[in-house]
Amino acid sequence: MSGQRDEVGPGPGSMGAGPPDATAVNSTWRAEAQPPRGPSGIVLRLLERFLGPRLDAQQRFNSDQVQLDNEMIRYVTERSAATHRHYDALLGEVGRRLGDVDVRHQLLQRDLVAHVDDLVRRIDLVLAEAERGRLSLEHEVRSLRRSLEQLARSPSGS
Repeated sequence: MSGQRDEVGPGPGSMGAGPPDATAVNSTWRAEAQPPRGPSGIVLRLLERFLGPRLDAQQRFNSDQVQLDNEMIRYVTERSAATHRHYDALLGEVGRRLGDVDVRHQLLQRDLVAHVDDLVRRIDLVLAEAERGRLSLEHEVRSLRRSLEQLARSPSGS
């Protein structure tokens, strides 16, 4: 790993751009305009008298929808922050555990190197002893050959 992190989104603990701005919806949920003046205003007030219950129901719905939208924004923002805190805690714990693993790995590596060094010393000792034994045997074989040659040269064999 090169030590660089691929950025795929906001980092841990970051909320990115933040929650959406609900100011426009919160200020216009009534959806009412100023009544016009003159004869068209009279007609509009007459229509409102007949359509009033339906318009009031629409206004209540708009109000409830705006409140729900605001609660959803708050809920999603809080859940996102809680998720980031949770992930940050998990990443911190994983980092601590990986640190512990690195320490244990270093200890095991040190013990393994010491064990391999001990094995190498033992193998060198065995090989050195084997070489000494071989040299000793070669010397003994040469000595026996000389003795045999002397015996073979002597006329009586004594």
